Amino acid sequence: MNVQAFLLRIDRVSSWSGKACAWLIVALALVVCVEVFKRYILNAPTAWIFDLNSMLYGTIFMMCGAYTLAQNGHVRGDFLYSTMKPRTQAALDLALYGLFFVPGIAALVYAGYDYAGLSWRIDEHSNVTSNGPPIYPFKAVIPIAGALVMLQGIAEIVRCIVCLRTGEWPERLKDVEEIDVVEDQLAHSEFIDEESRREAIGKAHQIHDAAHQRSGGDRPSGDQR
Repeated sequence: MNVQAFLLRIDRVSSWSGKACAWLIVALALVVCVEVFKRYILNAPTAWIFDLNSMLYGTIFMMCGAYTLAQNGHVRGDFLYSTMKPRTQAALDLALYGLFFVPGIAALVYAGYDYAGLSWRIDEHSNVTSNGPPIYPFKAVIPIAGALVMLQGIAEIVRCIVCLRTGEWPERLKDVEEIDVVEDQLAHSEFIDEESRREAIGKAHQIHDAAHQRSGGDRPSGDQR
């Protein structure tokens, strides 16, 4: 297995876990709708619904972390990053991964494992409400999510090393973005001519690229997504 295949395989694991857990949004929306109906129409609120909402949302938030990292979607605070050359970006990223990411995520996995283990041993239930639901399954998500983020972090570190050697960012596993939906809708529209369609798609790409450059969410050429 070459380096690129290794990176894309980890990207696929992160993407699969993130997309699978994203379906919990549907469950969360249904739970909220049912509770609103029961509370305001039937006047029969459910005591443990707040706990369930928190656990569902927390699971989505944690389990999608690796997917967001795989898509290079986390917020960057350095507005100068997008103006740097790929090797400079890679050197900066590698230093930050070594100084902050690896120790921080390793501590999360280690502490989360003990945290979840204790919760399972004592059969922990929520104390927010009387007869609260069990929360040990939710706490088990902490080390699992941390391990997935660490796995994707290893892939990002390898990407930095490859970029330092080659001067270009390795390819990423591409996923659908808003610009793809806009382009598809314009391509199939029956209400504009071909010239207007090309002009609209070009302007949409300009807005998309400018937004990514301002946020630091996109890297220069060589990073295909």
